[in-house]
Amino acid sequence: MSESIYSQIGGQEAVERVVDDFYDRVLSDDRLVDYFEATEMTELRTHQVQFVSAVAGGPVEYTGGEMRDAHAHLDIDEEHFDLVAAYLERALRENGVSERNVGAIMSEVAALKDPVLGR
Repeated sequence: MSESIYSQIGGQEAVERVVDDFYDRVLSDDRLVDYFEATEMTELRTHQVQFVSAVAGGPVEYTGGEMRDAHAHLDIDEEHFDLVAAYLERALRENGVSERNVGAIMSEVAALKDPVLGR
């Protein structure tokens, strides 16, 4: 059996570092911060750790809402989705995740674009 991406990148501690870095970037961007104004960030960070862990093959089950429903009230446009995805990709790379594993994780994120955008 091959080692999961989750294990290769360093498990929960590494995923938590990536998620913290990711939200630091997102919340520092004036184009995005309003989306998170009324959001309980501790809960959101927990869901994001679960999500990244699950798509990386970790021993975690994602318990967040269905993507279309969870984002419907935000009226997210393509530009903002792409910005958020770029910040996640940068956080993965800058926290030592290999290009191959970044690609695998980001392909899972790309698959969520239409549901997040309500399409």
